[in-house]
Amino acid sequence: MKTVFINCSPKKSFCASAYFLFLQRLFVGGRKVTEKLRTPADHDRILKELSDAQAVVFGLPLYVDGIPSHVLRFLEKMESYCRENDLHLAVYCVANNGFIEGKQNEPLMQGFQHFCSRAGLTWGGGVGIGGGVMLNVTRILFLVDIGLLALNTLLSVANTGNFFPRDAWISFGENAALLLYFNLGVLVYLARMGGFIRKGACAGKKYTRILIPSFVFILFADIFFIIISLFEGGLFQGWLSKKAPTEAGRS
Repeated sequence: MKTVFINCSPKKSFCASAYFLFLQRLFVGGRKVTEKLRTPADHDRILKELSDAQAVVFGLPLYVDGIPSHVLRFLEKMESYCRENDLHLAVYCVANNGFIEGKQNEPLMQGFQHFCSRAGLTWGGGVGIGGGVMLNVTRILFLVDIGLLALNTLLSVANTGNFFPRDAWISFGENAALLLYFNLGVLVYLARMGGFIRKGACAGKKYTRILIPSFVFILFADIFFIIISLFEGGLFQGWLSKKAPTEAGRS
């Protein structure tokens, strides 16, 4: 069985969609191919991979309560390609959004369901994930923790010859357990859908979220997005960014 995983995030790297597709791949057997969909130049390459596939899994962010426009353009071309080549793929979706409610992804799921009905494909269902940005940050923090553990181990070996510094390993274990807990709902539902993908069956639509209280999420999300806005010029863009001269300014 061949499954094609399509990362539909417009971001080049460290995107939440890539993270969740990576997790979904862990629970799917057989031959697995991962593709990146960002521009029309990617269409033909991805469609060629679909020609001998049995299932396709889209990983994408929620944009304005719906499917991103560049993905819609690909779906139009995919519909024609599947009809012309008599393909009967099972289509699955792993969607994420910045809000804490995974249910926010429902309109996007409905869009894929209608696409499958129109294209004559099998709608296999999907997983909608709330707090996708924050969960992606936990992935990055875990990588940082691994780096710190390696550094502490090297320092311990250099100073004492001990390959297992106790405090460093305890701290790493605590952080890993915490990050695992935050992602637990996602892992459970992706593991469940992986079983349905292997069978080519319909998993239905399931929604989950980062496992922290809403008031904690809102506080940290506000702080995070304020910091991002500051670095990217969002809050002060109107004040500090260079402006093109107006016609009045030229006269």
